[in-house]
Amino acid sequence: MKKLWIACLSMLMVLGLMGCGTDNGKAEEKTPPAKTVAQAADNNATGDKILVAYFSATGNTKQLAENTAKALGADLYEIRPESPYTAEDLNYNDETTRATVEQKNDSARPKLADKNAPIAGYKTIILAYPIWWAQAPRIMDTFVESYDFTGKNMTAICTSGGSDIGSSADYLARITKGKANWKPGKLFSSQAGADEIKAWYNGLGF
Repeated sequence: MKKLWIACLSMLMVLGLMGCGTDNGKAEEKTPPAKTVAQAADNNATGDKILVAYFSATGNTKQLAENTAKALGADLYEIRPESPYTAEDLNYNDETTRATVEQKNDSARPKLADKNAPIAGYKTIILAYPIWWAQAPRIMDTFVESYDFTGKNMTAICTSGGSDIGSSADYLARITKGKANWKPGKLFSSQAGADEIKAWYNGLGF
């Protein structure tokens, strides 16, 4: 008789454990997997991605672009001419040099070394360039006319040996392909710090 009672109790315990296991299984099915939640957050974040697309012939603008990307958590893309500029090309005291001739010709469009900039993957595009003869280098004209920036937030930052940003950003805004949301640009030192860059960017209202 004692053995029969022990057998019955054992059977009841097994059935009880099976019931608990079934309830736990149902509860887990109702909870979204953590991976799915993370993926959804990731997809939302991509809509606010920032790209700093820069052209730098001497390295000054590259430093500013890198500082800006670091300050804003942005990605970097280098705008490279098919034919790189030499020191002789940048001799502003000689009116026959390449940079001087290009800047005096509104229709000059230096060719790009790369025509596959990842524009589509970004909501905001920050253009970075040096000031040549009070304007952006003509390679920037080529760049903004080579892609469709419709729906993008756009602005510009630049470096200079003495000039201000002037009308360079306004000019680029006028010739940009597509309907972009342009905000005022700003001249920075190549050593501009994160706080200065963030304060300017946050004030744009993007």
